[in-house]
Amino acid sequence: MAKIKKSIYFCQNCGHEESKWLGQCPMCKEWNTFVEEKVSTPAAGVSRGSSVAKKKSQIVTLSSVSTTDEERTKTGIKELDRVLGGGIVQGSLVLVGGDPGIGKSTLLLQVCQKLAARQKKVLYISGEESLKQIKLRANRMGEFADSLFLLCETNLAAIQSVIEKETPDVAVIDSIQTMYNEEVSSAPGSVSQVRESTNVLMQLAKGLNISTFIVGHVTKEGTVAGPRVLEHMVDTVLYFEGDRHASYRILRGVKNRFGSTNEIGVFEMRREGLCEVENPSEFMLSGKPENAAGSVVACAMEGTRPMLMEIQALICRSNFGMPRRTAAGLDYNRVNLLMAVLEKRMGLPLSNYDAYVNIAGGIRMNEPAADLGIVMAIASSYKNKPIAEDTIVFGEVGLSGEVRAVSMPEQRVAEAKKLGFKTCIVPSVTLKSIGKVDGIEVIGVSSVNQAMNYI
Repeated sequence: MAKIKKSIYFCQNCGHEESKWLGQCPMCKEWNTFVEEKVSTPAAGVSRGSSVAKKKSQIVTLSSVSTTDEERTKTGIKELDRVLGGGIVQGSLVLVGGDPGIGKSTLLLQVCQKLAARQKKVLYISGEESLKQIKLRANRMGEFADSLFLLCETNLAAIQSVIEKETPDVAVIDSIQTMYNEEVSSAPGSVSQVRESTNVLMQLAKGLNISTFIVGHVTKEGTVAGPRVLEHMVDTVLYFEGDRHASYRILRGVKNRFGSTNEIGVFEMRREGLCEVENPSEFMLSGKPENAAGSVVACAMEGTRPMLMEIQALICRSNFGMPRRTAAGLDYNRVNLLMAVLEKRMGLPLSNYDAYVNIAGGIRMNEPAADLGIVMAIASSYKNKPIAEDTIVFGEVGLSGEVRAVSMPEQRVAEAKKLGFKTCIVPSVTLKSIGKVDGIEVIGVSSVNQAMNYI
């Protein structure tokens, strides 16, 4: 009996199926997300799935399942291990997304290099590059061990048979949008193809206990292309951020079943590949101008790591009736809110001035602890008075002009001391928890008015 072909409408956001087109998805409530795709249904008696899925399942008790530290494999790249939560969990499925040319393939090839050097059997499967192209990139990185195997293939059935035969320790799929399943009649990269291909790879990873990395393309909004259900299926979702024309890269975890999602890894792109930036605070502050009005150093937390960043503000009189507001690296609405606090509580006539606020280095921060730094940078630029070079600030600013407490102030002050800062302006309610720190003066402020005295 031949396969029966029919059309089904898929929601590109959540993967919900409908037999007809709908303007709004009944599951995720998004508008105009349904696309039509041809799907093929196997005839009766034909079973789908790999030999892994056909294995007999067994039930076990929770107490009989053992978890040991040896299940995590160190990649040899500390910044990546930090984001993953300590290393690669055996049998995990990791999705890596990012803009074109950001360095996804380069990072994973470096991971393969480190693991192969430790006698791990690694299989790198590419659907976008030829073997010669991969070799040219590898030549820039250095020597590779013989335990790294390459395969250029897009047919998922052929990939499945190779993985089942070779059973590597780690497998890399670059990228999931180029893979196609012959049982699905739609084009590669479509909703149904991406979902079915990921489902097969998930069965292989869990059934054969193979740690698998999947590279995913992103849309113009910055999210992984394909159905949203793709991110639900995998264990870890990592996003590679940054401007591909700049040297720095930030690896951020947005989902991690085996660790925290607050950690980030910082890399620098060089000719030989991605190099770790172990002290991102020093990296972000390099090139800071001296005695410049509107420049202040603030401290934000990324997971357990304190990061010092330079906040710059430029205030100039508006030539039109409606002043312009621009924020780079910060929440635009948050900047407007803090400017309203300055105008109401401090009496600064900012409604007649254009405001441009930026975080130097291109990093993006949304933590409330940067509020006090934004306020002081704006006031410094408006008054044209520079803030002392050896001063760092952090604290959340409320609508009443009060400076509120932030988390982990001790780690922030310790990071400032390590980089040579002499003065730290903090919320007064955190002075007790910080205590006395040798080598740095800690000043507590309870309102924006008190903070303005140090400009």
